[in-house]
Amino acid sequence: MTQIGKPVLCAIDVSNKGLDDNVLKESVRMAGINNAQLDVITVLPDLGMSIVGSYFDKDHHEKALAQATKLMRDQIEASLGAEANASIRHIVATGNAYEEILKAATAAETGLIVIGAHKPDLHDFLLGPNASRVVRHAKCSVYVVR
Repeated sequence: MTQIGKPVLCAIDVSNKGLDDNVLKESVRMAGINNAQLDVITVLPDLGMSIVGSYFDKDHHEKALAQATKLMRDQIEASLGAEANASIRHIVATGNAYEEILKAATAAETGLIVIGAHKPDLHDFLLGPNASRVVRHAKCSVYVVR
């Protein structure tokens, strides 16, 4: 459980439309229990630092950020409603998912990270690689939603 008043950070993947609805709902519940701010993060892969990045337009990253922000806001509103969406801090980061989730948690002095365990083939046996790394390296409690 998070400390009262410390933010709750919910990590979602906007590319899996609707898959994280239960993660969002649990995050709202956990934030409500602790009278905490809810932050929602999604992470875009960093294509600019590799040879792959040279195949994209110069403004590709800005377009991807704008699209991810829209998808996040739309998903949150569809799952939780407009009122809840208005009070959430929306974070779109670029880089390695688990590293960016941990950075955001540290920066906000997060008391709890809520993340989904996504591994459709083996969901009963394994955590996804990002959830597993967040659990191992977080400096706060992590709540994994199946």
